[in-house]
Amino acid sequence: MSNKRKIINDPVFGFITIPNDFLYDIIQHPYLQRLNRIKQMGLASMVYPGAQHTRMHHSIGAMYLMNEAINILRSKGQDITEEEANGAMAAILLHDVGHGPFSHALEYTLTEGIHHEEFSLLLMEHLNREMNGQLETCISIFKNEYPKKFLHQLVSGQLDVDRLDYLRRDSFFTGVTEGNIGSARIIKMLDVRNDKLVVEAKGIYSIENFLTSRRLMYWQVYLHKTAVAAEKMLIKVLTRAKELVSQGTKLFASPALSFFLENEVNDNFLRQDKDIVLHHFVNLDDNDIWCALKVWASHSDIVLSKLSLSLIDRILFKIEITDTPASEDQKQEYICKYASLFAISKHEASYFYSSDVIYTNMYNEADDSIDILYNDGTIKDISEASDMLNIQLLSKKVEKYYFSYLKL
Repeated sequence: MSNKRKIINDPVFGFITIPNDFLYDIIQHPYLQRLNRIKQMGLASMVYPGAQHTRMHHSIGAMYLMNEAINILRSKGQDITEEEANGAMAAILLHDVGHGPFSHALEYTLTEGIHHEEFSLLLMEHLNREMNGQLETCISIFKNEYPKKFLHQLVSGQLDVDRLDYLRRDSFFTGVTEGNIGSARIIKMLDVRNDKLVVEAKGIYSIENFLTSRRLMYWQVYLHKTAVAAEKMLIKVLTRAKELVSQGTKLFASPALSFFLENEVNDNFLRQDKDIVLHHFVNLDDNDIWCALKVWASHSDIVLSKLSLSLIDRILFKIEITDTPASEDQKQEYICKYASLFAISKHEASYFYSSDVIYTNMYNEADDSIDILYNDGTIKDISEASDMLNIQLLSKKVEKYYFSYLKL
């Protein structure tokens, strides 16, 4: 029998040991290996060239942090069985398997109204059948149906190991040091009271740093205006491709990509043809999109070819961020320019601009609070406990409008 306790040399956390055969078998499954072909940060590498890491990197790192958190909680007297530990680590390993190419950028383009978590759950259930029910606890924790609710909080919550990994990892690979949070310190300060995660009072400064870093990373990295412009261009390309296919145009694409271009994959379609949708979904990754873009760059349709070539050569939309939405007159002005320049209809010209709103909402006490535990046993929300953070500012929903357009 081969030894499955492999060691992975991770650039962020150092040497990570895969705890057991069960988790190793999940990592080796094609569903997880597919994440090697999907970048964690979509098109952010067009702004931060180092952001080439994958969702597989992130999943392994999150599993490592989950293992650390479980060991810390056990050392403080929390009863976590081996089955629960494996379930929590499997849940965090699999939490991203439902991501499509370029992650959030195409979440509602190739499919209609289907969140990536829905795909993740369907793939977990499929894998559970393959593994003869070994993922029952994992799925229960993921769906927040398991009796020990704090285990779900570690998978999805204000202080989940998902965030603790991606902030550090994305900071490392982009070189944006503001996101370099003290994940080890936060995990060491975790405990459980009344079936909820709490943070020991001496860890309050690490939490303050975590919330501040997250806000900075969103505006400086995740919602960087150039990355937003690139994502909107990619959405426009796929939307145009779907429109052309619906009109009978035959486009080059892989079988998996062709399926999503030819069909309106919404919730009803997914319910009726779940197996065929999942079959094509797990064969779809970033490479399918790039390969198609390279071919579409020489297509006779001016919209498809111009947008595809612009992405290939990184000739991105110019983007303006404002406090008010773009006016109809402004949009029509650009549409008329493009229609005249390329001798196309106004509808076709509308593909060369994008206008929308971007927003962040960093902390919502009502949604899932961060609770601070004091030595005398009292518990306070971070908004009360912190004398440094402006929680009103952090919890305020910040909205910004953007108008991006092809430079003439």
